[in-house]
Parts: sequence; structure tokens; C-alpha cells
Amino acid sequence: MKNRNQIISVAKKTIDTESKAIKNLVDLIDDSFADAIEYIYNSNGRVIITGIGKSAIIANKIVATLNSTGTPSIFMHAADAIHGDLGTILDNDVVICISKSGNTPEIKVLVPLIKSRGNKLIAITSNKESFLGEQADFILNAYVEKEACPNNLAPTTSTTAQLVIGDALAVCLLDLRGFSSKDFAKFHPGGSLGKKLYLRVSDLTKLNKKPEVQLDTDIKKVIIEISESMLGVTAVVNNNRVVGIITDGDLRRMLAKADSFHGLTAKDIMSENPKTIQNNAMAVEATDIMDKNGITQIIAVEEGKYCGIVHIHNLTNEGII
Repeated sequence: MKNRNQIISVAKKTIDTESKAIKNLVDLIDDSFADAIEYIYNSNGRVIITGIGKSAIIANKIVATLNSTGTPSIFMHAADAIHGDLGTILDNDVVICISKSGNTPEIKVLVPLIKSRGNKLIAITSNKESFLGEQADFILNAYVEKEACPNNLAPTTSTTAQLVIGDALAVCLLDLRGFSSKDFAKFHPGGSLGKKLYLRVSDLTKLNKKPEVQLDTDIKKVIIEISESMLGVTAVVNNNRVVGIITDGDLRRMLAKADSFHGLTAKDIMSENPKTIQNNAMAVEATDIMDKNGITQIIAVEEGKYCGIVHIHNLTNEGII
């Protein structure tokens, strides 16, 4: 059985082999790559990506990346394509075929069928002189010298190279389209990344109760207000404008100092000039303010008027923190 040092050595060698292969891809980006990107960008159709085996798995990932960055894409398994799924391809679609060797039986059957339809064919392959390479209209060269597998058999380095070429393709198209953070949010509304780009403070304040007391509210009512809101805080308002804040901490300090609570009001224990945030601000801005000031709640206002409270738990529940 191999010892731990041997395991670590093999892992490092694998990463080193693949990293060198990726670095070598830089020198393989040429005019054919640029031509392919421009053709996809100017196309009115979708991008159909096909492959078989491990290349099919990589194709699925590239499809997901393209779809999430503004380029409509569909995966079509090469084996299924020659058994009925060829109908997936429409007249204006661009087809990307991924194959390390470019000479597998399925590819040799599929490629002529794609060409006969008149669709442009882009190859991602390690072998430019292969059947696929010779038939393709554009070649994205994903050449690797060897697999990280010690037997040079299992697709490892080659699939990593295919993935990197796919990422380069997607990022180039993203750049050409001027794809912005707002566009990204449209395609990722449910994820934490998207929420950071579209979720606003107002979306969170409406989830909570709106605790508030007046300057002359007695301490008993202040405690009840804080307790019922379950936010650990209440705003102190005057004519619906925030003039202070009372937190659980303020109450504890009051209990430690005061011998009698008789006659005490919100004004006596509140903290003035509390941190606030505009109700239409991005929720992620609330996170930044809380983090910088070491607080767990922040008051939301709109045109100076009190709107509600955002609690750190709101941000955690939404996956922003």
C-alpha cells in the first residue's frame, strides 16, 4: 500500500501536469478561435454542443456556462444524435463538437450529417488532423501532450483543457455582449450570487415587524416592543423620523446602572444617530455596514422616514452572508 507521501506526490504531479497543459493552451489561441467567437456572436441561432464519453460531460458544463452568461445553448449527446436527436439542431444553430481524438465512430457518423444540414461546425479537439478537425469550419485547439493518468489513458488533462477552452469561449462572448452584473442577476435569481446583485433592503424589511417607540415611551413599553418584534432592537421615532435606537444591549446596561426604572423613557436610554441605510439600497450594502460597525441590525429609511429593520439573520437566510 502506498504511503501518505506517495499519495501527496501523485496528487501534486497530477496538478502540475494539468497546469502545464493549460498554460500551453495560451499559445494555441489563434485566428480560428477568434473567427469562431465572432461567428457565434453574429449568429441568430443557438449553440448546440455535442460529445461522447467524458467529453459529453464537459459539453454539459460549457452549455450551463453559456446559458448563464447570455448565449442560449443546448447539449446534444453524440450517440443520441444519430438515433433521433439530430432534430434538436435548427437551421441557424451553430454546432460545437468536442472530441479529444476527433476520430471516434460516433463522431465520424455525426459530422457528415451536421455538415449536410448546412450548419457551421466548430471543433474542440486535441487533434487538428483528425476527421473532426478536417471537417470543421473552425477549430479550437485543445491539444495536450499527455494525460495526467499514469497510463496516459483516462481522460484527465484532455478534459481539463476542453473545459478551459469552453470557459475562454464563454468569457469572450460575455465580453462581446457587454454582459453586466445586472444581466448576470437575471440569469441567477435564486442563487446567492444573484441575490447580491438584485435583492434590496426593502425586500428584507417587509419580512420583519416594524418596532418603534416615541421619545416619551416608558421603559416597560420599550421592553415589550423589543420583545414582540424578536429583532433585539427598536427604533425611536419622532414624527416618523428616526432619532435614536434602543437595543437589547442598551436594556442590559440600563438594568446594571439604574436602581429604579420609574420615570425612565426611551429618550433616557436610547443611542442617538444610529446607523441607517436607504430602503432601496442593495441588501449587500447592509451587510457591509453591519460588518464594518460590528452591529447585527440596521435601520432602513426612505427620504428620512422610518421604514423598518434589517437583521443579520435576514441576510444569512437569503444566503448573502
